[in-house]
Amino acid sequence: MSTAFVVRSLDEVRFWSRIMKEHSLFLRLGFRAEDKQLINEANHFYSTFEAIESRANGMNAGADPQTIQRFNVEVHSAVTQIWAFKRKVLGLILHCQLPGANNYPLLVDHTSREAFYFRNRLEELNTGRLDPLPDAIINENVFFLRIMADHAKFIGHLLDPSERKLVDQAREFSEDFDKLVFQAIDLESMRPQSQTPPLLDQFLDQNRVSVQSLRDFKKTARDLIEACRIKSIIHPLLADHVYREAERFLHIIDRFEAALTGKE
Repeated sequence: MSTAFVVRSLDEVRFWSRIMKEHSLFLRLGFRAEDKQLINEANHFYSTFEAIESRANGMNAGADPQTIQRFNVEVHSAVTQIWAFKRKVLGLILHCQLPGANNYPLLVDHTSREAFYFRNRLEELNTGRLDPLPDAIINENVFFLRIMADHAKFIGHLLDPSERKLVDQAREFSEDFDKLVFQAIDLESMRPQSQTPPLLDQFLDQNRVSVQSLRDFKKTARDLIEACRIKSIIHPLLADHVYREAERFLHIIDRFEAALTGKE
């Protein structure tokens, strides 16, 4: 373990613990008033990840790697618990035991996939078993492209139906990213033969263009929502949440591009 391990761990925990904290809030807002136990559980997870985020922000690159390793184990336990909570909520919704609640099944599944991703990343960091670059490029893009496709669908369904142009734009992004997801899955099934630098470089370039466009759309939507200039039931924090995840994906694409071309 090294300084790089500390820096990477803190970066992952800072970003994803905030995401988990916000998931707790969004799920709570979608529960019915009578769902007191679920609301209490969501509040518990909000406090848990708020504390984790605060602890991570108080650490720096000079922290003892073994301390960070133990911290990762603690965070892994909390992430496992919120993942189980999200899957429980999904089961209740799909078995029609929460009629009238406002959490889409796909949204709950979406948040559980992000928790599973975070948990796996912590395991990879602590064991030192990170994917080789070609595998990492494909795996990360398959994951994040689906996340972006989901975001476009959520935006389209949470905008007021009278916002016809924005709804159409969201639907177009959804269709675009669905296609990119399937292209990524095709590349995945063709590996290792598909893992040539030219193919992977083109793969990253194509995805970057679409993610930048979606990121800009999210930023515009976020700014309009915060200024109360469009009609929707999108919480301003949710608008910022999906924008930050697009920014995260772009950062990952750029990092892969630098490693692939030897510029890093």
